[in-house]
Amino acid sequence: MIETGLAYAKINISLDIISKMDNGYHNLKTIMQSVSLCDEITIECNSGTGSGIGGSSGNDVRVVDAGRSFLPNDERNIVVKAAKAFFTYTGITGYSLKISVKKNIPVCAGLGGGSADGACVLRLLNNILGTNLDRDTMIKLGSTVGSDVPFCIFGGTMLGEGRGEILSELSPMPSCYIVICKPLFNFSTPELFKRINCKKIKIRPDTDGIITALSGNNIQGVARRLYNVFEDFLPRGKSDIEEIKYKLLDNDALGAVMTGSGPTVLGVFDDKSQALRACDELKKDYEETYLSEPVGKINFTYRSI
Repeated sequence: MIETGLAYAKINISLDIISKMDNGYHNLKTIMQSVSLCDEITIECNSGTGSGIGGSSGNDVRVVDAGRSFLPNDERNIVVKAAKAFFTYTGITGYSLKISVKKNIPVCAGLGGGSADGACVLRLLNNILGTNLDRDTMIKLGSTVGSDVPFCIFGGTMLGEGRGEILSELSPMPSCYIVICKPLFNFSTPELFKRINCKKIKIRPDTDGIITALSGNNIQGVARRLYNVFEDFLPRGKSDIEEIKYKLLDNDALGAVMTGSGPTVLGVFDDKSQALRACDELKKDYEETYLSEPVGKINFTYRSI
């Protein structure tokens, strides 16, 4: 059987860091949103011998890179990690998987591209093999693969707490257009977290205000409260972040913010023509610029071939 699913990118409408946990991770409070920018994952599932690349629990897992040459073919690739986690949990053996990954989401961008891919693999395998794992089980399984994977399994608009795996569903983000712009440089997420001193965070997102604006279908109220505390701890000399934000705002964005641990910046628009103009303007300097829209909760049903 061959099935294909879409792995939707994730943006952070707001991101707050509450405290550092005893285990070294940080306690977050973030509002996450799925957007239409997506990778495409295709899984071909057949009877197998369990001896191939990435094999685990008597299953072969092979990745085919559809468009980029740097995707690893072992557990460094989150789709392999997700497949192995699924088979380990369910105890299913005797299958050979060929996973094709068509990348559209920029890598190392704070857009959850890897997490979205891993989440899509879990959804597809749950569907293909008829395991019917429930929500809580999928969240638990996803959290073993990556912190953002539980959100990416379900998508839509959610409040994430803890490492991001404690999820509460929110009112959908109002209809709007989101320009996503990734500069050429990358930030190291572990290094950024090392720079965080929770006691020195002076400005925090108005998370409750965003939740109220979402419930009122008020895109202006959401956009003017966009905030990410990571921006206050960025290395010096990364002026592109502010430059991109200024360009978005100068082109009539309702609000702009860095997403995740960066370096990608997004702008929210209520007018498509303005969003297109901003997208075209930013593409002159930043090739990885995209026009997207919010996506609601993800449907678990995929087309079979």
